[in-house]
Amino acid sequence: MERSGRVLSREQLLDGVWGQNVYVEDRTVDVHIRRLRKALNGEGEPDLIRTVRAVGYCFEKA
Repeated sequence: MERSGRVLSREQLLDGVWGQNVYVEDRTVDVHIRRLRKALNGEGEPDLIRTVRAVGYCFEKA
């Protein structure tokens, strides 16, 4: 992944996925991150998406 290890804010994720001209709640990102974690993380494996408190999210290399 080209942005592995880089922390992205909710706003950056919202703009990157939905664009700037669409109103989407910040919490929508949290819901989608939860769904991605469920789909990507195997039982007993480390979390690939790390939450950086008060900043955003970071995708970790496996």
